[in-house]
Amino acid sequence: MEPGNNTSVSEFLLLGFSEDPELKPLIFGLFLSMYLVTVLGNLLIILATISDSLLHTPMYFFLSNLSFVDICFTSTTIPKMLVNIQTQTKTITHAGCITQMCFFLVFVELDNFLLSVMAYDRFVAICHPLHYTVIMNPQICGLLVLVCWILSVLHALLQSLMVLRLSFCTHLEIPHFFCELNEVVQLACSDKFLNDVVMYFALVLLATFPLAAILYSYSKIVSSIRAISSAQGKYKAFSTCVSHLSVVSLFYCTGLGVYLSSAATHSSHSTSTALVMYTVVTPMLNPFIYSLRNNDVKRALKSLFGGKI
Repeated sequence: MEPGNNTSVSEFLLLGFSEDPELKPLIFGLFLSMYLVTVLGNLLIILATISDSLLHTPMYFFLSNLSFVDICFTSTTIPKMLVNIQTQTKTITHAGCITQMCFFLVFVELDNFLLSVMAYDRFVAICHPLHYTVIMNPQICGLLVLVCWILSVLHALLQSLMVLRLSFCTHLEIPHFFCELNEVVQLACSDKFLNDVVMYFALVLLATFPLAAILYSYSKIVSSIRAISSAQGKYKAFSTCVSHLSVVSLFYCTGLGVYLSSAATHSSHSTSTALVMYTVVTPMLNPFIYSLRNNDVKRALKSLFGGKI
């Protein structure tokens, strides 16, 4: 097959989930509901942290940033899928595909980095409580978030520019509901060795270091908690980490599920299911995890609605 010029590629086909027209209204309703819940839930977390002065702390500053990123994360993929279902089309332009892929990479890496920063925040709060306000001052918190953005944007731009150098042939079907980096690269009919090297090197690097930072932080946290003499003190210290641990477990387990499903099977259905868990369900559940197990957030939400919830 002769490679074509990538400038001649006008659009890709997003195959989505099902060809059955009877299932499309159900899929549309399900994803629209999940998207609205995700946006509303994360928006409430942001409003609660802004409106309540008691939540103007580093932990909730990072949480509000995570909620904003989760809204953007789902907004890069779900609206386009809903439009395609409603208009009964499967196409996305070449420029639209690259743009969607770029923004998706930005926000997935931001999630990754912010979770590691939040683990560091818990580490300082529990292991160095007397120096917490000095170490986690507003300037440092702002700088940490800025670094997360810079690293995420640089990585996304690198991967996007690497894809732009590829030439594509006529078979441009993506077996998912959005333009996923690996699937787009595999569609190329020009040499993609360099893309594969950069892609997997970045995956290992950008997944390993944040995860290692989280594991190191919690190993120190566990050691500090074990040194606390009273059971009540141990419970109070650990309770501040439960929500974050739950979100971290959900994020990395679903991410691992995506990788294993794509590596172990060629079934697009199983991979798409794992991608839904990773890209839709996780951002949707995060606000519930933080609000249901956090009295400060529940109190702020009650105050936001005048005590009606």
